[in-house]
Amino acid sequence: MTELVSTREAYGQTLLQLGRENKDIVVLDADLSSSTKTRLFAAEFPQRHFEMGIAEANMIGTAAGLATCGKIPFASTFAVFATCRAFDQLRMSVAYPHLNVKVVAAHGGISVGEDGASHHAIEDVALACALPNFTVLVVADAAEAREAVRAAAEHVGPVYLRLSRPAVPAVYHEGCDFVIGKAIRLRDGKDATIIANGLMLSRALEAADLLSEEGISTRVLDMHTVKPLDTEAVREAAADTGAIVTAEEHLLHGGLGSVVAQTVAEHRPVPLRFVAIRDRYARSGKPDELLEMYGLTSRDIASAVREVLKEK
Repeated sequence: MTELVSTREAYGQTLLQLGRENKDIVVLDADLSSSTKTRLFAAEFPQRHFEMGIAEANMIGTAAGLATCGKIPFASTFAVFATCRAFDQLRMSVAYPHLNVKVVAAHGGISVGEDGASHHAIEDVALACALPNFTVLVVADAAEAREAVRAAAEHVGPVYLRLSRPAVPAVYHEGCDFVIGKAIRLRDGKDATIIANGLMLSRALEAADLLSEEGISTRVLDMHTVKPLDTEAVREAAADTGAIVTAEEHLLHGGLGSVVAQTVAEHRPVPLRFVAIRDRYARSGKPDELLEMYGLTSRDIASAVREVLKEK
């Protein structure tokens, strides 16, 4: 049986390793170090960990100041707080001066579960993508999270990295060839393409299996980088398969589906369908129940593929 590991746990472990390798890495948290797993770094490097309290805007401003001094700050909190509460600081203190700040946001999407709409980050990717100079990453499993954290540390410039709360199944069993801005083709196919990220990626693979039983051959792309988008991978998918479905744990407007649709419209128009949250906030509930209720399952993805194939 596949072990389930959360992406936030992988983040905490990798951040600790990076701290041992690079003394310029510093970490900030906003009263959630146990949840974001930055407590692992704090335990070994207390002089390089800054507990900012429930003051997310101040945390981002402080991270920007540390970046101007040559440090590589990792600022962590829940995704809904990192973007919604601190957007002005992200805009004026990080994006505008193009500072080397890494915002690693846990608890993305509605899989946060029982905490409800106040804690469900469903706008965060759109908000982060709207910021000039930001790189925006959404990872699928623990292996990819480890590689993404290292890539973020090496990248010069602002990064927003979205993590999830629940433990998730492994997509990458033998490591992950992670490169910022380059999609990973997990499965090839000729009839349609599913482009997904985050915890929706494992569901995209399940959908491809369901469709295969019906004789439908589906390409699956891990679009872990929403910005800058791998436009070449999208163009190839459109040209080779002639139909695309996107799947994300985010609002339809402004997320992965929006940027893929923009690329398709500009370079290679083909039929599209979108599996995403439809212009509403989610109720409180167990993660799997919420994903079912708001149409974010492998069955929903497979259904969208069947629909889009009718338009080819």
